[in-house]
Amino acid sequence: MKLRRFALSSCLVAVLSLVIAAGGGDDDDARSAEGGTLTIYSSLPLQGDFLPQSEDIVRAFELALEQHGGQAGDATIAYVSLDGASVETGGPDPDAVSANAERAAGDETTIAYLGEFNSFASRISIPILNEAGILQISPSNTSVGLTRAEGAEAGEPDMYYPTGERTYGRVVPAEHTQAAALVAYMKGQECTGVYILHDDLPYGMGMAEMVEAYAAEQQLEVLGNDAITEENFNGLPGTIQASGADCFFYGGFTQSGAAEMFHAVADANPGIKMFGADGVAEAAFTEQFGPELAAQIFITNPTLPADEYPESAQAFFDEFESTYGHAPEPYAIYGYEAMNVALLAIENAGEQATPDAAGRAAVVAQFFQIEDRESVLGTYSIDQNGDTTLTDFGGYMVKDGALVFDEVIEAAPSSG
Repeated sequence: MKLRRFALSSCLVAVLSLVIAAGGGDDDDARSAEGGTLTIYSSLPLQGDFLPQSEDIVRAFELALEQHGGQAGDATIAYVSLDGASVETGGPDPDAVSANAERAAGDETTIAYLGEFNSFASRISIPILNEAGILQISPSNTSVGLTRAEGAEAGEPDMYYPTGERTYGRVVPAEHTQAAALVAYMKGQECTGVYILHDDLPYGMGMAEMVEAYAAEQQLEVLGNDAITEENFNGLPGTIQASGADCFFYGGFTQSGAAEMFHAVADANPGIKMFGADGVAEAAFTEQFGPELAAQIFITNPTLPADEYPESAQAFFDEFESTYGHAPEPYAIYGYEAMNVALLAIENAGEQATPDAAGRAAVVAQFFQIEDRESVLGTYSIDQNGDTTLTDFGGYMVKDGALVFDEVIEAAPSSG
């Protein structure tokens, strides 16, 4: 079997965009700000395969704002939704992400920015918004390098914050938490020795590094940690067999030959338990396995089934469905919380929340001071990096070509 590779030329753009899109700016559906208000912008991919997910996140933003009467404390809030995908192709358009961030940065009424949907796009928008001192909250970014150096690329995260001050945060747990969840999942499945492979790209390498570190902390023996290449692809399954590993972890994306490697590892290692992270939590991966092999696969993903969220979340699900006529897509509840917590930061800033540098700084400061917030996602604080302290991940198996919820995994990541 041959490994399908993606060159690192055009670098992350070519690879990450295949998994989670960024892109263009279409103002046709923008909700325009009125005079005398503070404005919250969002940037999400509103074209192509990501349209259903992103549309429901926008609906969740709107629902949260409507429930607050269009206000944050005494401030009137206008919301402007920008499209982060190419109208022509439905695919990623980094120039449009940049344009969205520049538009928000250039609007003197802007007080907060919700997005991006994916980490690749946030690498583009964070520096722009940071220069303008604007609070940015993502409902879905998981890349650890956006907020912390552990498991990140050289220069991250400082390279995204030209002012030296943090202005970005997220309400979804990041990859370091996912790595801890993966190790807990492996331990729960009675793994004694794990062999790690990764696709030699930043996301996969980072996940492999962090899984190895957490495995060492939890006394789970790591029997190897190798990059997959064209040259070693065929030999790695045998190497895993020779190691005596009873479990296997793949760090990387579906598009890097994940399904082929899982098949090859299973062929050489009958009964081995195989684990993947959110980079393969999609139909393009899960549809590649029959019932027997699927029973050996375990995947972590930040989103949970509706009934696994706190009781307070059920009102959100009920109102969303009654308002829009369908159950929300998985990340909509994170969008709902992103808007709610942005409004909270503005409200807590009080009279200091003004459309100028000082006002924006006051709102950013209030976001980073959030502590023990009871939300639809659970009770959480925002740490000094901008990360949520939420640690629950979903553990999923594969059945009939789809992800099927298995259990909630309570991760225990390092606090660094």
